[in-house]
Amino acid sequence: MSAFYQQARFLQSATTINTLPPELGFEVAFAGRSNSGKSSTLNRLCQQKSLARTSKTPGRTQLINFFSLPDGKYLVDLPGYGYAKVPDKIKLQWQRFIESYLTRRFTLRGLVIVMDIRRPMLEHDLKMLAWADARNLPVHIVLNKSDKLKHGQAKTALLKTRQELKKYSNDNSVQIFSALKGVGLNELRKQLDRWLQAEENV
Repeated sequence: MSAFYQQARFLQSATTINTLPPELGFEVAFAGRSNSGKSSTLNRLCQQKSLARTSKTPGRTQLINFFSLPDGKYLVDLPGYGYAKVPDKIKLQWQRFIESYLTRRFTLRGLVIVMDIRRPMLEHDLKMLAWADARNLPVHIVLNKSDKLKHGQAKTALLKTRQELKKYSNDNSVQIFSALKGVGLNELRKQLDRWLQAEENV
């Protein structure tokens, strides 16, 4: 289904719960620290260089961006979190906005959390996992930047993260990924397919 994700198009941005688009179809959200390579992961997934904008100043974007796919499906880019230079006031606004989105959005089928494989499962990542667990929302962790590590190191990080996921009750999963090299791209697409096509398998 690679061509399916290549058809992603920017739909709209939202700054508050009231500006979110109507809940009309299934969607999968992408979250991650501001330096995790979340935007690059989305761009690699959709084979588009600038679908999700990458910023030289991580953490600047405080919008939820929606991208439409065929058949009433959507990808959702959440604001990057955990960047030290973002003022506390903005961090609090982001937290409330994202928490409301995660807990109230009925069309949300799954959450992808992009992490730097060299520094996975940090404070804000764990907070995001806790929100998803409370709502019984499945999470797929993408350990990005695997090109920065040797194969054995990447495998160790994968096994450690998988072990930590056992603390949560949801049907969570984790994979190795490289937005730069395209490593793990098919695995990510298959996971998204399962979530977005679930409606058709009922």
